[in-house]
Amino acid sequence: MSRPVAVAITGGIGAGKSSALAAFRAHGAATVSSDEIVHHLLARDDDVKTALVRRLGESILGEDGRPDRARIARVVFDDAEALAFLEALLHPLVSREYLQWREQLATVEPAPKVCVTEVPLLYESGGEARFDKVVVITAPRKLREQRRHAPLDNRDARLIDDREKVKRADFHYVNTGTFEDLDAFVAGVMAELTNDDP
Repeated sequence: MSRPVAVAITGGIGAGKSSALAAFRAHGAATVSSDEIVHHLLARDDDVKTALVRRLGESILGEDGRPDRARIARVVFDDAEALAFLEALLHPLVSREYLQWREQLATVEPAPKVCVTEVPLLYESGGEARFDKVVVITAPRKLREQRRHAPLDNRDARLIDDREKVKRADFHYVNTGTFEDLDAFVAGVMAELTNDDP
């Protein structure tokens, strides 16, 4: 039973990590994003709900009685301690869910050769050790702001500088072109990881 090559995609807000993840999926990789895992935890995990309400208050619950991401974001946005609590609570759980998903992939017939996860705070959380390869997606700040349709906020200041990420990564793509350009880059990475011709 051989597990897939484990790849992480990381980069700044608005750089195009989700587009890269979609391209990997189109080229046959199994994919999941940290956001999807967080969504699952907020919707289903009662221990997470209890911990969040105890620390952040009932105001973070949505109409359905589950923790609501937008309400949580408003509470932690300007509260560094609350944000640190949130990350300390969720990061280990996201890692656990991801590792379970990756192990399950090895049992599928036929197992995918590559599995890819979007991890925005990969280096900041020390998560790179869980992956075989890292892809960093970068783009100029103005372009990232256009993609977000809003100025970048202070969340970006907490991130490790792009140049440092690029030094530590196995693959780097500057995402200033079309989706087709990004797709061609991903095809090349997949070919290298699977020893196939693109």
